Amino acid sequence: MAARILHRLRHALSGEGGREERACGSAEAEDCPESSELEDDTEGLSTRLSGTLSFTSHEEEEDEEEEEEGAGEELGQPLQPAAAGAEDGEWGPAAERAGGSSLLTRQLQELWRRSRGSLAPQRLLFEVTSASVVSERSSKYVLYTIYLIRSGRFDKAPAAIARRYSDFERLNHRLRCRFGCDMAGIAFPRKRLRQNFTAETIAKRSRAFEQFLSHLHSIAEIRRSPEFLEFFFLQDLQAAQRLTCTGMYREALATWANAYRLQDRLGACSSSRFLLTLAGLAVCHQELDELGEAHGCCEQALQLLEAQGSHPLLGPFLQAHVHLAWKVGKDKRRSEARLQDLREAGPPLQQQPTLKECLIKEPLE
Repeated sequence: MAARILHRLRHALSGEGGREERACGSAEAEDCPESSELEDDTEGLSTRLSGTLSFTSHEEEEDEEEEEEGAGEELGQPLQPAAAGAEDGEWGPAAERAGGSSLLTRQLQELWRRSRGSLAPQRLLFEVTSASVVSERSSKYVLYTIYLIRSGRFDKAPAAIARRYSDFERLNHRLRCRFGCDMAGIAFPRKRLRQNFTAETIAKRSRAFEQFLSHLHSIAEIRRSPEFLEFFFLQDLQAAQRLTCTGMYREALATWANAYRLQDRLGACSSSRFLLTLAGLAVCHQELDELGEAHGCCEQALQLLEAQGSHPLLGPFLQAHVHLAWKVGKDKRRSEARLQDLREAGPPLQQQPTLKECLIKEPLE
């Protein structure tokens, strides 16, 4: 009996140990297949979700936003969402659409805010909107109308110029004389001995002139040069001066205003030409009894002259501003104080020309 009980006890112990060994063995045997299956499943999951969901950490979002700030300074550029996250712990296509939509909205708002506050100039587009054949007594030529358009901006009053082939040819010659290396890779349409007035030739030249101006504007030294800038607004300034001298103030005002818009688009608002343009606008507005507009032009000019201790137009602008401020009921104390400083530092103001006299006598060549 004792031997039988001992045998059963040994058998039971050996059976449990075997089962434990088999369990351990099976667990160890399943480790590799289970691990392999997990890896395969993970790779399959990544493949299936690729392009559907993406996750970006907070630091990565900041990096991508910084890249967008540099690459997307201009309005009108396509936006690429940085990441599409899910909210409230939900992951899936529906969550991606909701998260991606809200993220894109935030990006657009942020890009708009940055673009408005950015000091970087907006991209300028040149578009030939029309071309007309002009016949004079001894010549016949094509007059191209070019609009200057800031990318991503709506201009209520666009800036426009009208130029003929010889004007572009003169600009090309002047720039090649001064910027030979920069101009080496810029193409210019050649003259033709015949068929200059066919629709096909005019269309090809229109596109060529657009590309020519865009290429010139992309080079910083050229777009800041007097040769390039005056190609756009010098003719308007000369015409506006002539109209002002002859008393045609309404026609002169429109020409001064177009010259103002051209200089504004080209970023040339700190030059003496721009101050002369403001003087022309102020004089014409005043002659047409538009005193509020004339006062605003004087204020803008004085803001530009704020950092300058002396300028030929400073005294005339101050006198005009004091007179107009008194007429429209605006504060004139600051201008009067600056006038007093000029009296103490220089010749009597009675000997200084008026704003209109400065405008008429200014040589524009």
